[in-house]
Amino acid sequence: MAWFHVASLGEYEQAKPVIEALKASQNDLKIVVSFFSPSGFNQLYKKPGPLIDFITYLPLDSKRQAQKFVGVLNPSVVFFVKYDLWYHHIEAVKNLGAPIYLISASFRPDQIYFSRIRFFQKILKSFNLIFTQNQQSIDLLKSIGCETGILAGDTRFDRVIATAKDPKKFPELAKWTNGNQILVAGSVWQEDMQILIPQINSSTNTKWLIAPHSLDLKSMNSWMSLISKKSTLYSLWDKIAMDPQVIFIDNIGMLSSLYQFASLAYVGGAFGKGLHNILEPIGFMTPVIFGSLRRIEKFPEAEQCKQEGCGFEVADSAELTSVIELLEDPSAFNKAKQSARKWIKANQGASDLIIKEILRREQS
Repeated sequence: MAWFHVASLGEYEQAKPVIEALKASQNDLKIVVSFFSPSGFNQLYKKPGPLIDFITYLPLDSKRQAQKFVGVLNPSVVFFVKYDLWYHHIEAVKNLGAPIYLISASFRPDQIYFSRIRFFQKILKSFNLIFTQNQQSIDLLKSIGCETGILAGDTRFDRVIATAKDPKKFPELAKWTNGNQILVAGSVWQEDMQILIPQINSSTNTKWLIAPHSLDLKSMNSWMSLISKKSTLYSLWDKIAMDPQVIFIDNIGMLSSLYQFASLAYVGGAFGKGLHNILEPIGFMTPVIFGSLRRIEKFPEAEQCKQEGCGFEVADSAELTSVIELLEDPSAFNKAKQSARKWIKANQGASDLIIKEILRREQS
């Protein structure tokens, strides 16, 4: 049995391609996924899919509870994803004798692991291997005498590539697009809508699909009252009688596939608690716009996206208008799309690399 621990849904998305690669190599292997966040747990619990055999919360990190939890699971291999590293659970796995790996790790110099507190360094040194997203993370591990780092890349690229190859089908939305320019705004908050609404009201030949981060009906109704275009909730859309310019997606589970319709994408969260997954639209080779980041070092993919030429950061509504006008030029738009294609292609394969390296070491 393989146990994967993830903090929330975003980390599960990083784990999923590794789970798929692991199952492909060992089809009879049982898979357990533990969560820390209720939002991640609740969404996967509703739709676990065929790969997952059991879903649970991680108990509080006490020695007794960790030993009991790990003893009941009795995993043959353990994966922690990116962060959310719990000392007693990791120690319990080590005492059990099962190999334990950290995947899609991305470290920053200001993290406590790289202070002089050896307790936190010990946590990182407990992993058999640490597969990192970037070279900086390898260098930081070496700075504390940890030589188990391997540069593998971000497994989210494999996830978004798989989604783009086989997105969910929404025939009524495909008909609604009808050759129009479509801007998909995903995981948006109030701060994002404040710069999006003026652009929506001034746009002429664009239709908008908006997926809020929170399915708060009060907020969506408030936004629709400020929008001069015909707008509706997806759940109330009369697909025969109505041809709205703006549709608010008021359910969970559609967003990652909605980018198949996008001419451009806007990804929210940068103005508030943190930028959401900009790689989802990039997987469809769609240029992506996002707000000004407060801490760019926490989102290295955003800076890389800008450098590659397929990501655009905006501070306000005026800058958003400028970027959209820039990308209305076919030459600039095609250049951005090709940059997205090149970036995606250069970063695929992290999941297979991780599994192949683990299997190689097990067999040697």
